[in-house]
Amino acid sequence: MHELYLMVSIVNRRQAGRFYDLYAELGVTLGMVTLGRGTAASDILDYFGLAAAEKAIFASVVTEETWKAVKCNLQKRMHIDVPGTGIAFIIPISSIGGKKQLQFLLNGQAFEKGEESTLKETRYELLLIIANQGYSELIMDAARAAKAGGGTVIHGKGTGMEAAEKFLGFSLASEKEAVLIVVPTADKNAIMQAVMEKAGLRSKAKAIALSLPVTSTAGLRLTEAEWTADD
Repeated sequence: MHELYLMVSIVNRRQAGRFYDLYAELGVTLGMVTLGRGTAASDILDYFGLAAAEKAIFASVVTEETWKAVKCNLQKRMHIDVPGTGIAFIIPISSIGGKKQLQFLLNGQAFEKGEESTLKETRYELLLIIANQGYSELIMDAARAAKAGGGTVIHGKGTGMEAAEKFLGFSLASEKEAVLIVVPTADKNAIMQAVMEKAGLRSKAKAIALSLPVTSTAGLRLTEAEWTADD
């Protein structure tokens, strides 16, 4: 895709409501929110006079223009550059499974689809599949049937679900699971299609899938060896 990104925000949990309100004001749909914990070394925390903080992690899909507006507001209004406040970053998106899903995630952001894949010649992609809670095994079974390896499941909560009926035609449950799977780029489309057929919007899982380019890997030696043998 062209100029479309996954925006990840990691903020102090006590300030999560302020960030949520800002994103809502700017028209950003938060696809998923989960919780975490800061892991800065104690000497760094002592230097800044901080305590180990509980974190809220937001995942959103944004265009380049939306990111510019969000970044400006994060710096000027949320003072995100102050230590302990948080961090936000973007990752280019290669593809999203389905036109309705794209409309839902963009929530009215102006976007003209260009050619697929922002980064070229990436041998792997990360599939991020967000679905109703309790359907991660269904997703993994579909992915494995299309030659995917293992995945990782993260529990969280969907937000902005009131926009689902507008774009998708039905409401979505708030309790969510995110399944992360690293797959060879050559197999990405087949795996995404298999997942959407078994766990997509017509199923109870109501999965939304997107892919992110991976520039380098470690721990996928067997797969890389297989690729070398096939090249």
